[in-house]
Amino acid sequence: MHRLISLRIIQPLQLSLAFLCLQTESFAQSPQTAELPAIKQEWRIDQIQSPVQILVDTWGVPHIYAENEADLFFAQGFNAARDRLFQLDLWRRRGLGQLAEAFGSSYLEQDRAARLFLYRGDMQKEWNSYGKQAATLTQHFVAGINAYIDYVNANPERLPNEFKILKYRPAKWLATDVVRIRSHGLTRNLNSEVARARMACSGDLELDEVRQRLAPAWKTKIPAGLSPCLPNEVLRQFTLATQNVSFDGLNSRLNAAIESSVSTTDNLLSQAWLEKNTEIDSLEGSNNWVLAPSKTSTGRAIMANDPHRAYSAPSLRYIAHLNAPGINVIGAGEPALPGISIGHNGSIAFGLTIMSIDQEDLYVYEMNPRNPMQYKYRGKWENLQTQKELFLVKNQAEQSSELLFTRHGPLIYQDKLNNRAYAVRTAWLEPGMAPYFGSVDYMRAKNFSQFKKAMLHWGAPTENQVYADTKGNIGWVPGGLTPIRPNWDGLLPVPGDGRFEWAGFLSGDKLPYSYNPKSAWFASANELNLPASYPYQLRKLGFEWPHDARYQRIASVLSQSKKFSIEDSLQLQNDIVSLPATRLVKLLMSLHSTDETANKALALFKTWNYVESTDSAAAGLFQVWLTQTLAPAYKDLMLGTRAHLVNSMPDMTRMLDNLDRSSAFPRQFGNTLQQAQKTRDQLLLNSLSLAYQRMEHLLGKNSQEWRWGNIQKTEFTHPLSKLLDATQRAQFDIGPLPRGGSANTVNQSTYRLSDFVQINGPTFRVVVDVGNWDNSRAINAPGQSGDQDSPHYRDLTEKWSKGQYFPLLYSRSAIENNTKQSFLLTPKK
Repeated sequence: MHRLISLRIIQPLQLSLAFLCLQTESFAQSPQTAELPAIKQEWRIDQIQSPVQILVDTWGVPHIYAENEADLFFAQGFNAARDRLFQLDLWRRRGLGQLAEAFGSSYLEQDRAARLFLYRGDMQKEWNSYGKQAATLTQHFVAGINAYIDYVNANPERLPNEFKILKYRPAKWLATDVVRIRSHGLTRNLNSEVARARMACSGDLELDEVRQRLAPAWKTKIPAGLSPCLPNEVLRQFTLATQNVSFDGLNSRLNAAIESSVSTTDNLLSQAWLEKNTEIDSLEGSNNWVLAPSKTSTGRAIMANDPHRAYSAPSLRYIAHLNAPGINVIGAGEPALPGISIGHNGSIAFGLTIMSIDQEDLYVYEMNPRNPMQYKYRGKWENLQTQKELFLVKNQAEQSSELLFTRHGPLIYQDKLNNRAYAVRTAWLEPGMAPYFGSVDYMRAKNFSQFKKAMLHWGAPTENQVYADTKGNIGWVPGGLTPIRPNWDGLLPVPGDGRFEWAGFLSGDKLPYSYNPKSAWFASANELNLPASYPYQLRKLGFEWPHDARYQRIASVLSQSKKFSIEDSLQLQNDIVSLPATRLVKLLMSLHSTDETANKALALFKTWNYVESTDSAAAGLFQVWLTQTLAPAYKDLMLGTRAHLVNSMPDMTRMLDNLDRSSAFPRQFGNTLQQAQKTRDQLLLNSLSLAYQRMEHLLGKNSQEWRWGNIQKTEFTHPLSKLLDATQRAQFDIGPLPRGGSANTVNQSTYRLSDFVQINGPTFRVVVDVGNWDNSRAINAPGQSGDQDSPHYRDLTEKWSKGQYFPLLYSRSAIENNTKQSFLLTPKK
């Protein structure tokens, strides 16, 4: 029988009838739940058919049991809102461009930018891209969110703290909100295109290899007709559209500049934007691997995954268990999406990492000097497409703005002085590209064939998916919508005059894959993993890949002739051996210096085992040397006056290769081999001496008291942190915690170069014992809940910081034995 899903039909005066919340400790229990804790709370809801039980275990993981899938996904949405309502509301408002409605006019520019990147295509085509059940289960999911919103609106004392501080209420959801929002996904190389263009503008495109090497071996060139000298703020709107919400007061300055008519407006805008965007780009990578039974001590397959994301409170991922007839899946997903993207379903296990497929292009247009609403395309003037958008603004009248689009995508910048305009074409505005949402299809797969078929339609972000099943099979299936660029490589902006057009998309079955490899294991860590036989020059998936140190370390461990246990995978996920250190320190040990400070540094490295532990003095010195003195000195040597064009770490692979040479040095090192070696040696020793002095400034003169963990810190910072006083901040923020590792250790830790605060890494980890499911392990820092008053807001932080895990329980008996809270949803009728 068809049921009403949406609560939008319920008027405010009807809330008390639609929602009855029972606070009870003595709810009558059936024999099945007699041993469970008393039900903490029961909600009677007229949107479900049958009772739904939510058992929250010791570690904050909700195990949701329903009698049908409609109720299951309703309960998933309801429970996500129970634990993460402010995070959900902020995600939705940012993505839909509705921040100003809640927070004021200073967010109008970000709202406008976000709406440029909403999906605006055919919704039926969109839903069909994810499988038959996608639309229906999403409707149930958002109905659950809306039901919980109705509950807190009727019981304002239950509103999360953030709504009370900011003095606003959460907004209702539509199912389409979940898939129309695209700007929260991990973007590809648009920023890199612009950085490369700026190097080309300086007069030497080849020098961009200092910033980002191209692999497989490739030489790009400036597209015919392109002037690579781009406006400074050409990506301002793109950055605003894809960044997180800031409550640091800077938006008010931006708004003041927008409303001001004084001549300093542009300068203030530029200064404020730069202040928000000068931090080093973080690599949001990941590790995963699968081991065949022949490679394990359990005799079963093992799947391990630790995706690396920006650190925040609460975590960007949420672990849940969904159980109803026909589905029994557990693992982590995005809190705002239905389903599970990393985990297992009782038959197969799956985990993901980013694969560097290029999905973005910047187009440059010649505009009609007589009509600024026209651009030249194939020799004719073509009209810009317009879309009028209305913006609700807190304490102000509604405002409108006109969004502009070319045939390629949203217009992000207009240079009226030079009659140029810039637009973005991105695959993630195509149907079926809502980030991570494709998991609603593959999470149901029962074998490799079904999993591979589901991955054929995976859109974004571009992924390496690893696979393992209860029959002992393992595999690798990459996925991602890949544009076909017939006459260019996607590495630089291109003219939008019709000469550079995508020729459709590469069929998913044209991507490589692996099934039961002879090695009995497969791993990925964002490295270039295209087989040597793959025709990359024809297909040009992408040419920008991270340094492969994490993969090389994983491969060296998994290649050992031993049987691997679950504990071995846990240990490998927490591995902090630095392969860059092994190369560079070995190079240093061959050098001799007359400088006393440099010799002190060399002495500290002599007995180091290259493990970047929190208590290691050598690790601290190495990282300060690598990122604070060596890398800048290397950039100065290679780029000279152009060094300012690379505001990030130089490409690690290229830098290590250039320094670790016996001959054929880059021309910048000198004209002769002797001169080049001398230049290299001086570069290493001088920067090392300077790093030692910086360590003395940071930690004191006694090197025996130096600790890497006293420099690098982990902070789980709440979005409201900068609005809070010290007492409130202690309630919302978690840390700082001493942190080991670095950007190139398996236990990845990318830190902010300005203050060594970790900004990126593995907040969620999972290792799955395929078939013996209760023996699987997981962690999710700082905790499962977004409610500061919940015991699960920060309870996993200490375990995470020590490299510890909790059991990811799957069987009903084990879950009931570890249940700490029990919630119940019952039909009102």
